[in-house]
Amino acid sequence: MLRRRSISWPITLGTIMIVLLVALIVGWVLLAVNASQYASYWWAVLALGLTFLVLVLVGVVLYLAMSVKEIALNQRQSNFIDSVTHEFKSPISSLKLYLQTLSRRNVPESQQADFYRYMLEDVERLDSLINHLLDAARLDQQPDAAELQDVPLLEVFRGAVESAVHRYGVPVESVQIDAAPSMVHARAMDVEIVFRNLIDNAVKYSMPSPEVKIESWLNGRGTVITRVSDNGPGIPINARRKIFGRFVRLGNELERKQTGTGLGLFIVRTLVRRMRGRVQVRSPLTRGGTVMEVELPGGPPLAGAATPS
Repeated sequence: MLRRRSISWPITLGTIMIVLLVALIVGWVLLAVNASQYASYWWAVLALGLTFLVLVLVGVVLYLAMSVKEIALNQRQSNFIDSVTHEFKSPISSLKLYLQTLSRRNVPESQQADFYRYMLEDVERLDSLINHLLDAARLDQQPDAAELQDVPLLEVFRGAVESAVHRYGVPVESVQIDAAPSMVHARAMDVEIVFRNLIDNAVKYSMPSPEVKIESWLNGRGTVITRVSDNGPGIPINARRKIFGRFVRLGNELERKQTGTGLGLFIVRTLVRRMRGRVQVRSPLTRGGTVMEVELPGGPPLAGAATPS
């Protein structure tokens, strides 16, 4: 997840730039000292020097772009560490407070029930965070052929919906499923992670009154298209590609109302690409909300296969 970047490319680029710059300086010095001797080759030497100069300038631009990209990544990593630290510290502090209160005071039974419920919510929050980090850590693990199977999407949607409505305490009617029976050939865990993240985000960012709809259909080209739409604040047009980056979270980390690590959509994009699919934002321009579209290779259930009711 926090994989170290290779430094061989920046070192190689820097070395090439230094060699070109030294060659350029030496060439111009020799040309200046022996101007009469190289008069017949003046235009050839000039063209070669200008070529070296252009290559040095291109190298400087590339190096600058790499530096800016690295600075942005370091900033996102810093935000990620701040976010994860807060995500761990907050429920742990809450659990500690409730346990200390229960052990040191005579708490009425009715209040004890509330304390146990709050502690269970904190434990579920920690469990969700740990699962999220584990999902990111597994991205480097390529699936074996033996792990690939025909995964029924409808069952995946129902499991993800059940988990999301339970986590956020909203009615199950808040999420509607309109999906044709379909299968994708992939690792079941990867498919579950993709749609668990998308559906969880749709519910979370539409609180307190989410209206989420999951639509899925076969497009006739050997793929299955799934759209997860919500009634949340939506995603700005200029951020619709950026949100799939690692550690990216929109807004100010210190003013954020929703929990998260900035890894969810990065995980989704990585797994979808691994399954030879694509994911994109198709948010409507005339109203709020977000529409996430996933296209995966797949087809109808095999003849004789059990179809979930």
